Amino acid sequence: MISLLYTFITIGTFGLMELITWCTHKYIMHEFLWFLHNDHHQPKYQNVFEKNDFFFLIFALPSLLLLYFGTFYKVHYLLFIGLGILFYGIAYFLIHDILIHQRFKLFKNVKNKFLVGLRKAHKIHHKHLYKEDGECFGMLNVPKKYFNV
Repeated sequence: MISLLYTFITIGTFGLMELITWCTHKYIMHEFLWFLHNDHHQPKYQNVFEKNDFFFLIFALPSLLLLYFGTFYKVHYLLFIGLGILFYGIAYFLIHDILIHQRFKLFKNVKNKFLVGLRKAHKIHHKHLYKEDGECFGMLNVPKKYFNV
């Protein structure tokens, strides 16, 4: 029974991270931390890394702390919250950096309707070059209109 609870905590945290990511992207990255995020909206990447990559640390730090304290102090639910954040971070890297932005040329010819829809929505998001503009701030939860092929 406890395994089921920890599985629920991990999956629930993963799901909650989509909401947190949406809010963070819209109200923090496109507002007062725009100076870190704006290079991500430029048409061409000048470097391998962007200032925007700093957000990796912002999201990784809570996960690392939760994993550490959950393990070291045996507060198991913290460990599984940390795992949920970690799994979302891995999914974000695979979908956003590899699939959508092709930072590594791995998934160039994807035919899956869901993944193609994610790509379309993100491309629309990037058409807006200024912080005031934008739509599709989430990673996995995007409007259905982008899935119509």
